[in-house]
Amino acid sequence: MRIDGENGTLLSPGSSAASNSSADEMIENENHSLRDRMADLEKKVHEQTDEIMCLRSTLADVLRRLSTVEGAGRLTTTREGPGRATPTKDQGGRGRHHNHDNREVFKRVASSSSSNIPGRSVSTSHIRRPNSGSLHNLTNLRNATSQLNLTRHGAREAQYNPDEGVVKLYLRGRPLNLYVPTSVQETYSPTSPSVPPAAKLKLEWVYGYRGRDCRNNVFQLPTGEIVYFVAAVVVLYNVEDQMQRHYLGHTDDIKCLAMHPNKLLIATGQTAGHDRRDARSWRLNPPADHLSPEAEEWPHVRIWDSVSLNTLHIIGISDIERSVACLAFSKADGGSLLVAVDEAPDHNMSVWDWSRGERGYKLLETKCSADQVLAVDFSPVDRSTIITCGKNHISFWSYDSGMLAKRMGIFENRERPKYVTSISFTDAGNVISGDSNGNLLIWQRGGNTVYKMVRGAHDGPVFSILVQKDGAIITGGKDGQIVEWDRELERTGNTIEIPEQFGSPRVVTSGRGTQLVVGTTRNCVLEGTFTFPMRPVMQGHTEELWALAPHPGHHQFLTAGYDRTCYLWDTMAHTIVWSKDIGEPAQSAAFSNNGEIVIIGTTSGRWFVMDAETREMYSQHQDGNEPIQVVKFSPNGQYLAVGSRDNNIYVYQVSEDCRKYTRIGRCQGHSSFVTHLDWSADSQFLQSNSGDYELLFWNGGLCRQIVQTAQMRDVEWASNTCTLTFATLGIWPEGADGTDVNTCTKANHSSVLATGDDFGKVKMFNSPACHQKARCLEYSGHSSHVTALGFLHDDSRLISTGGRDTAVMQWVVSATSSSTSSQH
Repeated sequence: MRIDGENGTLLSPGSSAASNSSADEMIENENHSLRDRMADLEKKVHEQTDEIMCLRSTLADVLRRLSTVEGAGRLTTTREGPGRATPTKDQGGRGRHHNHDNREVFKRVASSSSSNIPGRSVSTSHIRRPNSGSLHNLTNLRNATSQLNLTRHGAREAQYNPDEGVVKLYLRGRPLNLYVPTSVQETYSPTSPSVPPAAKLKLEWVYGYRGRDCRNNVFQLPTGEIVYFVAAVVVLYNVEDQMQRHYLGHTDDIKCLAMHPNKLLIATGQTAGHDRRDARSWRLNPPADHLSPEAEEWPHVRIWDSVSLNTLHIIGISDIERSVACLAFSKADGGSLLVAVDEAPDHNMSVWDWSRGERGYKLLETKCSADQVLAVDFSPVDRSTIITCGKNHISFWSYDSGMLAKRMGIFENRERPKYVTSISFTDAGNVISGDSNGNLLIWQRGGNTVYKMVRGAHDGPVFSILVQKDGAIITGGKDGQIVEWDRELERTGNTIEIPEQFGSPRVVTSGRGTQLVVGTTRNCVLEGTFTFPMRPVMQGHTEELWALAPHPGHHQFLTAGYDRTCYLWDTMAHTIVWSKDIGEPAQSAAFSNNGEIVIIGTTSGRWFVMDAETREMYSQHQDGNEPIQVVKFSPNGQYLAVGSRDNNIYVYQVSEDCRKYTRIGRCQGHSSFVTHLDWSADSQFLQSNSGDYELLFWNGGLCRQIVQTAQMRDVEWASNTCTLTFATLGIWPEGADGTDVNTCTKANHSSVLATGDDFGKVKMFNSPACHQKARCLEYSGHSSHVTALGFLHDDSRLISTGGRDTAVMQWVVSATSSSTSSQH
């Protein structure tokens, strides 16, 4: 017997011999097919009836709530411009691509986004923000708007029909039928209480560094640790001892870092959090408690102790409008002042007596520049002198009697650069600047005119200037060169060429002895000297990260992303085993069951078969022209399922030790792109989710949809990565729109389920999480949507990947007898 790969029909060798019995079988098959189609039509009619009822009830609920809000007359708004519709997933992948400049504290209801309510436009333009600055009124506003938001999405409690054994989950007003396993039908209730899991997570290691768009963010501490940041984590890395510590106080992207002159205190500034409100409204009407957890979602600066990792001061909440661009402590007075520059349109600069109270004391604030500001620093010899630089300017500020006087740098007849990219000070107080033309300029202390110029110090922008204790000057440029100069800016002859694979030196700082520590534009941290070559101590991805595949037998995992690079990581040595440039942005990955082969799916519909040890490419295949969202081997290793953004699942026969792949069919039926899929434990069936919140089932070998979904209620699944199943009903928060949870995975040997969402959170649930609002443990660290999760083969660790934060985080899984509702 063989299988027709196009339509999944079973063909017998003797099928050509027509007989009466075979004719009867054909008629019976036709009748069976007709019954299936009729059942499918009946199912669709029932679903449409449910949707109509849902829309009617939603409309009535909206009208009632609007009437209540209008009658109360308590809430008003001063919003600028029309509301925006809830963002949807980008075409490039499953998770929403956050824009930190456009996040809101809640998803607003607007006439442009209420198409799910026929015949009625819903608007919140009549809702005003409370005039009072109290958190009580703020809470009232959020609760009222949250209720409207739930109405907009048609969110309802899950409904259970014990007679049919089916529970309806509503997402964006659409009902999804989930069949309850026979063993729990009699006792099941979707609202039953649940408990958080006993297993907890502890952040063990962070792979990655943010150098692609940040400057002056690597320092060596007296403890020997290198301090830098990635995502919402500040990493303190002792290279010799191979130990990391992590400061986890921030809630979103860290953008800058400054070290106090005592080399013990650190200041770090972040952008607005995932739930921030409109910044102008905040500045006009801040809450009474600036240090509440709600307030810490806003752009601010945290000053903390690098030894104890305790937060000492939080400053700038309600004062910083968009994000902290750059920071610096004063030097001449021992670090009593802190200067911060905002990334708002006017690039406001504020000077703080940071140690006065928990929130510090703002001494003054002024508009810094209409153009981008790249760096700010205090003079080491003049307490009242501050220098800023950036696009089209270098500015000299004098602080006196609570006022700041500004003088623009005068280039006279010298070439004026488009950007002044870096600044530093000599021990005499002169300013050294580097610019986008590759030139170095010296500005005399107290003046704003050029004293000396070195043309062509670098071929391209000068990214970093380091003045050492002995007066020697070291510069790093976009040309990949690190150059040493004497006090008079004459070359000493010492140079370092950074290999192109690591990028250009973005920041150069002093390490131990004669060592240099370098952060690069390709998110690497290097160590070395002018005598010994640079070696990487940390590497990371440089663009959006989606693909993750834990090794089935070793403490290793593979990641791949839009930077066209695949890395195989060792979780015990915390190093890269190998890297491979595959030439295309990667979207998904999977190991074969024996761990010898890696499948990598790309954004162009192509997928590669690669040797996991030698990196040899055995073959490549093309399925459509859309991204390959997910690839997964069956438990018996005989099939490979390839889920595409073209709405199809392609099934391949696997042979020759996973080196040969023959397509046997295509699963067609989804009306939107495939997001997740799982094989059954016996390798016969597939379940899959799509972008429009469908859960479909398939006969994997025949590539045919199973329309009688009730038959699948007791199937045991080999994995649990589909986010819309009975076992994952409880992972969806109230008001979720179906795109909030990007990824989930079940532990291999324990009843624990982990999820990653659009808000940078990793959550741990008991599995199955089949009760609505299931309790969980919540962990922070990522500053972007969490795109993938995976347990190692022995469940000792969980790996998580962030989308745009490009960070890979390694969490230790520990089981304890007691647990709490959350962990930060």
